[in-house]
Amino acid sequence: MKIALIQSVLHWENPERNRNHFEQKINEINEVVDLVVLPEMFSTGFTMNPSQVAETMRGETVLWMISLAKAKKIAITGSLVIEEDGKFYNRLLFVFPSGELQHYDKRHLFTLAGEDKVYTKGTRKLIVDYLGWKICPLICYDLRFPVFSRNTETYDLVLYVANWPKIRTNAWDTLLKARAIENVCYSIGVNRVGLDYHQFEHIGHSQAIDFLGEYLIKPQETEGVFIVELDKEKMYETRKKLDFLNDKDDFIIEGL
Repeated sequence: MKIALIQSVLHWENPERNRNHFEQKINEINEVVDLVVLPEMFSTGFTMNPSQVAETMRGETVLWMISLAKAKKIAITGSLVIEEDGKFYNRLLFVFPSGELQHYDKRHLFTLAGEDKVYTKGTRKLIVDYLGWKICPLICYDLRFPVFSRNTETYDLVLYVANWPKIRTNAWDTLLKARAIENVCYSIGVNRVGLDYHQFEHIGHSQAIDFLGEYLIKPQETEGVFIVELDKEKMYETRKKLDFLNDKDDFIIEGL
């Protein structure tokens, strides 16, 4: 599977401008890819003003993702602010080339920024089956919680979309590599770059890591589209040889 990681600046609380920006970048991809990954809250930036920017599941950004996925015959994923039943969610959408979509609501809300005060946390983990790959998509702060990320489903790829600030880049790099190694899977992180409304600096470090913790794409600090091709059979051969996942602990997460 070939994946395009789009690392970009985000225009604060301006969905139309962000949609146009990302559509241009997708249109400029000059090779065939299967999946395009956008950052967390790609249409607005990491805002704590959901009432100002929230869309519904039939809103403009969702319809844009569906239309673009169908036109380009690719899957597209990233998170945005969604309002549903009077509640706000930091919701990741995975849109298939057919226009079908699945979603995951961020479980670990970032209390340091007050995300838990204005958004409702998710209650389920999502495993996407796409092109024979089992993908576990998660959002930013989820990266710090290895129990929730644990590969109990024998997934092939764990994917994090983020607005992760420069000041904690070392944690981002270290934990992405740890998730790959402990789960014997590919690990991909897609982050933004640039200053946000609150003057927090982001330097990206979008990256792709294989199932042994080796870089396929080293951490990137510039705006751009970075493409990686994953080899599932090579990963399965390694799992069979090492057999680490069969020794994992059994556990139950409350609240799921």
